Amino acid sequence: MDKKYYYVITIQYLGYRFHGWQKQPNLKTLHLMIDRTLNFILEKKYFKSLASGRTDAMVSAENAAFELFLKDPIEDLDAFLDLFNTNLPQDIRALSIREVDAKFNIIQHSKIKEYLYLFAFGDKFHPFCAPILTTILDDLDIDLMTQGAKLFEGEHYLRAYCYKPTDNGVYNRTILTCELVENTIYTANFFPKKSYILRVRGKGFMRNQIRIMMGTLIELGQGKRTLKDIEDSLKEGYKYNMQYIAPASGLILKNIQFE
Repeated sequence: MDKKYYYVITIQYLGYRFHGWQKQPNLKTLHLMIDRTLNFILEKKYFKSLASGRTDAMVSAENAAFELFLKDPIEDLDAFLDLFNTNLPQDIRALSIREVDAKFNIIQHSKIKEYLYLFAFGDKFHPFCAPILTTILDDLDIDLMTQGAKLFEGEHYLRAYCYKPTDNGVYNRTILTCELVENTIYTANFFPKKSYILRVRGKGFMRNQIRIMMGTLIELGQGKRTLKDIEDSLKEGYKYNMQYIAPASGLILKNIQFE
């Protein structure tokens, strides 16, 4: 059996013009652009790339990761990283590369993900905000939303926050951190004076889970839901699904930590 070599590459990207990670016919996706670049710099030698998880269309990342499988070793990791970045499109950047062994599995390896959802409210803001900041035109009760966010922390039954749930899904999940705070991380001269971040940390998230949580908090801030509505939705046996999925462009994968 031929020996294989395994590497983990961390990347960051602005997802606004991409249709998510997974390759799809006739669509520009992150995996497509990554593999095109690798195919070029590896001069069409064998390789395989596997992401730690999928992201939706227009979702961005500050620290995502994928595993690279090769039949030939990379002799100079720094030079490879430089060459990779030189040929990647402007809205994707490779941050680091490290060699791992055959036991490492980027999908099954235990990891904690941290997501941020960036938003502002009460006005129509500069169009340049659109790639990473969601605008809610209505006024929002931020104090109430802050209380609501804390209700998600801990172990809960989260079927109501899964897009198209099935009867055999695993819905008992633990959210390590869920807090709504004023944004002090991202700044620009065209940003509104005040913006906010929903910060969520956990080991596993379902499809659209954080965007549905954010949508529920927006409805709470608009007066369309109550804190009791959220409390009830986190209990096993709750029969309804939350319907409002917040826009994708406000969601950012902030960090991924392999344990």
